[in-house]
Amino acid sequence: MRRIFGVPDRKQNLPQLYRFCFLMLGDAGKAQEVFHTTLREAAVRAAHGELPKERFWLFRDARWRCLEATKTDLQPEPLKLDEKDLTAQAASQVERLDSAQLAIWISAAPDPQRSALALFYLDEFDYAEILDIAELKLGELSRFLTQGRRQLQAWLDARFAESHPI
Repeated sequence: MRRIFGVPDRKQNLPQLYRFCFLMLGDAGKAQEVFHTTLREAAVRAAHGELPKERFWLFRDARWRCLEATKTDLQPEPLKLDEKDLTAQAASQVERLDSAQLAIWISAAPDPQRSALALFYLDEFDYAEILDIAELKLGELSRFLTQGRRQLQAWLDARFAESHPI
């Protein structure tokens, strides 16, 4: 298996790293900036033989850069979002979304829920890997994903009910 910056490329290919940044930030320009900054830093580290040994460090580094990039942005007010049980249509509803719509929705979540959802919807990592990258405990990850997916289901139901009235 080919390796990128010391990590198997199956889990750390560059398009997935960019998609992760995009889901975290909800803005293509900011995502590209964080992505390029992360890669430049990785190249400098590689040139100096200073690459971290831990798995997924590139995603973890990009995560922290994304969080830093949004510190000065307007922050959403904490509010209670509607939640609905996941339905069989959830996957097809997500597929019907424009990628920017999903990214904007995920990027509006508070972190660490945002990180958990972005990593989950990349569909690249198993739960143990998400725990490692997002630096969460199992109970936290379970709570964030359950709550986030239920909130997303409520939003999807409202979104598609508006475009396809019954």
